[in-house]
Amino acid sequence: MFKSRTGNVSKERRRFIAAGAGTLVLALTHHEIASGATLLAVRVWPAEDYTRVTLEHDGPLTFTHFMVRDAAQPLRLVVDIDGLDLTPTLKELVSKIEANDPYISLVRVGQNRPRVARLVIELKEDIKPQVFSLEPVAPYQHRLVLDLHPLNPPDPLLALLREQSKPRNADPARPEVPRTDAPPPAASQRAPANPAARREPDVQRIITVALDPGHGGEDPGAVGRGGTYEKTVTLEIAHRLRELIAADSTMRVAMTRDGDYFVPLRTRVAKARAVRADLLVSIHADAWIRPDARGSSVFALSQHGASSTTAAYMAKKENNADLVGGVNLASKDRQLQRVLLDLSTTAQINDSLKLGSAVLRELERINRLHKPRVEQAGFAVLKAPDIPSILIETAFISNPEEEKRLRDDDYQDQMARAILAGIKRYFAKNPPLARSPLT
Repeated sequence: MFKSRTGNVSKERRRFIAAGAGTLVLALTHHEIASGATLLAVRVWPAEDYTRVTLEHDGPLTFTHFMVRDAAQPLRLVVDIDGLDLTPTLKELVSKIEANDPYISLVRVGQNRPRVARLVIELKEDIKPQVFSLEPVAPYQHRLVLDLHPLNPPDPLLALLREQSKPRNADPARPEVPRTDAPPPAASQRAPANPAARREPDVQRIITVALDPGHGGEDPGAVGRGGTYEKTVTLEIAHRLRELIAADSTMRVAMTRDGDYFVPLRTRVAKARAVRADLLVSIHADAWIRPDARGSSVFALSQHGASSTTAAYMAKKENNADLVGGVNLASKDRQLQRVLLDLSTTAQINDSLKLGSAVLRELERINRLHKPRVEQAGFAVLKAPDIPSILIETAFISNPEEEKRLRDDDYQDQMARAILAGIKRYFAKNPPLARSPLT
């Protein structure tokens, strides 16, 4: 009897303890939910194309946003974030707005109601906001992204024509034209009498080169052991190359980005097509799992798989830039989405291989080559169906010795000059076709 009663008491105590533990777990879970997410960082990326604001946090958040268009008050974008308190980190956003930001005048933050933080962004002009969330990827945890696109974006072709109209050092009375190394064709090799049978290349027009500095903004690209960002190196080399091309009266140049901001891969392709580029050169800096990997490489598009395991790895790494940088997958811009379709032609790939080979021959004058020939893989940024496109891995930023070279002004100059020499070598044998006088 005594043992039985003791057994009953022990069972009752166990049930009580279990119930209490369940209540405690429930209370902790409720507290965790109620506490929402912790804000880890705020970042602002102003650019002429658009301004991006990101809020990085350690858990999912819900949000709403709306525009306030009141003639009596400044144009505003209002964002309410559920589960977020007004913290010092959030207040940092106010001081991160630069006076020269193209779209943001100022930002106010406040506690709209319990557990709901409100951002009020006063704007300099009307915008088309994209507000979306990103899952954790690479070095980032959850992110809330505010992309402020202008309602009337600048026309890249008109901007390029305006740039071209500026005075150059060359004598305008005697403009230079691209030359070929090949002698004039013999009479028997000239075009047939029927002009429709074949279009002769017109070397009298300006050649348009689209430069694409890899990565940018939220997407740093590879990072060297010395702390060098790929996005910084690629932009510096691209700026040097732009200056060289701009000094040549036979060429003009457009950039897919000219500052530290993120540009989706499909937008890079669309920008090159918008200016009717004759070729696209995407500039990068390799990273590999082993620090002794070294050398320069050139890649072209492939329709039938990668030419090597290395090429497949590089394509996958570069194509992941959109995941790291953060693309709004809900965007319904059909024109940009069509660019992602694999519309590449055999002719485009063949021309890209010729361009790549010409550049590779120049790169081996200043650095050893990682591969002696142009590699191929499914790089998204090379998928313009009508533009010869190559991706240059200038050196391995993961190699400490080559990382130092990539940071060196002289090496960057040598790289820019080698790329330009390769471009000229290509056009010497492959003059551009005739186009409308506008371009």
